Amino acid sequence: MSSFFKSLNKDKVLWFMVLPGTIWFLIFCYLPMFGTIIAFKDFKIHRDGFFASVFNSKWVGLENFNFLFSTEDAYIITRNTILYNVALISLGLVLAVGIAITLNELVNKRMAKVYQTAMFMPYFLSWVIISFFTFSFLSVDKGILNQVIIYFGGDPVSWYGDTRFWPYILIFMGIWKSIGYSSVVYLAAIAGIDKSYYEAAMIDGASKWQQIKFITLPLLKPLMVTLTILAIGGIFRSDFGLFYQIPRDSGVLYSVTNVIDTYIYRSMSTTGNLGMSTAAGLYQSIVGFIMVLVTNSIVKKISKENAIF
Repeated sequence: MSSFFKSLNKDKVLWFMVLPGTIWFLIFCYLPMFGTIIAFKDFKIHRDGFFASVFNSKWVGLENFNFLFSTEDAYIITRNTILYNVALISLGLVLAVGIAITLNELVNKRMAKVYQTAMFMPYFLSWVIISFFTFSFLSVDKGILNQVIIYFGGDPVSWYGDTRFWPYILIFMGIWKSIGYSSVVYLAAIAGIDKSYYEAAMIDGASKWQQIKFITLPLLKPLMVTLTILAIGGIFRSDFGLFYQIPRDSGVLYSVTNVIDTYIYRSMSTTGNLGMSTAAGLYQSIVGFIMVLVTNSIVKKISKENAIF
C-alpha cells in the first residue's frame, strides 16, 4: 500500500492531468449506464422523478428488443446502416490517408495550411446548416443543380423524390464533413515520423512514391488499423444528423435513407416508448462491442503488434 501512495505522489502531476477526462467519463459515460435497465422495463413516468419511474415501471424482459425486428422495415434499416457505414469507413480511410500524404508533400507549407483549414471547417458545421446548403443545390425550383440542368436544355430533377441519387449524396456529404478531421489525425502522425528514414531513402535513390509506399504507409499502418477497429465498433450506429437532416425527413426516401438511429427516433416520436429506444441503443452497443473484439482478434492473428489489445 505504501508503494502505491509513493507512486501516486511521484506521478501526481500526471494524475491531475488525466483527472478532468476521468471525471468527464464517469459523469457522461459510466453513470448513464444505470439507465440501461430501462431497456428491460415498460417505462412509465412517475410523479416522484426519474428514479421512481425506473423502479416502479413493470419488468418486461426482452419484449422491448422485439420492435427492431418485428416490422417490415427491419431488413431495410439494418441493410442501410451496415452498407452506409462500410462505405463511409472504407472510403474515409483511403481519402483521409491520401489527403494527409498529399498535404505533407506540398512544398508550399503556407498553402498546405490553407487547404487543411478549408477541409477542416465543415467538421464544425451542424447538419442543420449543411442541410440548408444541400437544399440550395437540390431544390426543384431554385436549386443550383437544376438551374444548371435547365440552362443546358435538360429537365429539372426532383432530387427529394427520387431514391436513385441518395446513397451517393449521403456518402459524399458524410465524407465531405468528416474528411478534414480524419486527415488531420493522419497528418499529425506523418509529422511525427523520423525524417532520417526519408533522408536514407533519398540517398539510396528511392522515388517519392517509393518513400510513401515503404516508409509512410507502413508507419501509418498501426494508426490506420486502430482507428478502423474503433470505427467498426460503431457499424450499427449512424450519424443521425446526416440521415435525418440532409434528406429533410422525406418519407419518399425512407427506403434508402432510413437507418437504425432514425428509425428509433421516429418510433420514439410516434409511440413515446422510451424502453424501446433504450433497448435499441443497448443492442447497438453490444453489437459494437462484439465487433471490436472480433475485428481485434482477426487483426491479432494477422499482425499481433497492430492489435489494440
